Amino acid sequence: MDKKDKIKLALVCGGRSAERDVSLAGAREVRKALDTEKYHVSVYDPADGVEGIVKDSDRIDVAFILLHGRYGEDGTIQGLFDMLDIPYQGSGVLGSAIAMDKHLSKVVYRSEGIPTPDWVTLDSMDGFDHTGIVARLGMPLMVKPCGQGSSVGMSVVEETDALEAAVMEAFRWDSRVIIEAFAAGREITAGVLGNRELQALPIVEIIPGDGYDFFDKEAKYKIGATEEICPADIPDDITSRAQTLGLAAHRALRLRGYSRTDMILTDNGDLTVLETNTIPGMTPTSLFPQAAKAAGLDFSTLLDKLIGLALERQGHTTGHLKYENE
Repeated sequence: MDKKDKIKLALVCGGRSAERDVSLAGAREVRKALDTEKYHVSVYDPADGVEGIVKDSDRIDVAFILLHGRYGEDGTIQGLFDMLDIPYQGSGVLGSAIAMDKHLSKVVYRSEGIPTPDWVTLDSMDGFDHTGIVARLGMPLMVKPCGQGSSVGMSVVEETDALEAAVMEAFRWDSRVIIEAFAAGREITAGVLGNRELQALPIVEIIPGDGYDFFDKEAKYKIGATEEICPADIPDDITSRAQTLGLAAHRALRLRGYSRTDMILTDNGDLTVLETNTIPGMTPTSLFPQAAKAAGLDFSTLLDKLIGLALERQGHTTGHLKYENE
């Protein structure tokens, strides 16, 4: 294919968040998997400024955003591309911003009848009352920065005396902190793919190795630290319920393109939703691509699909990008 006929794709990665390294690692894998016969790829790192994107905007057909955390998943970069009229994969400003805010997303879950652990939100340490928090939520507790991903700044608290230090650590990463009742059980995740017509992907179970209290950043990205099973070895009725919750969370948060909702399957068979990711990890072994592969989409085909959905959403044609299920 002639270069002028290729889709001119901006691969946006790096950024300034605490997840910069994760973004860059994913971008390397995405670039290797993109079909060079279909795409002419240019890489942009917003940590160096966005002037290059603005300057080249009339030469960009579509953007593939692979920024995680602040300025990438929170609607900031999405707003820039909206202003430049450049289509991009994934959710827009509103859905990205709500899903990134752990407090607001849980408020939306509750309003839509989606189960999620009880929580309190702190804006500062003023009047911090660990006794009252424990009386309300019980123990153990999960402490999280309100607007971070990849488990940055998160910790499990099993003793009341350790709560204040955990909260102070979370405040190092954000101006607001969530304290959540710890949901014990098996961690699973439900992927969703599509714009108007949504596809629920096979469920993945995440089993952190010995020494990990939960699926923290090291457990996520250290090779061999976590076992992932896809499709998850759970009964069909629970699979169906988990997929239904993934779809419900996707719709409730006003998401599009794709998402991945993490939840806990408790020992008594209940499901409770933890959070929804709008830009899931994107290497061949990441959770969302694993689920897509189990549904029949290899990594390169998944990337084609996401790019096609971006172009479709903006009223552009997908041209030579064809999918067997269309």
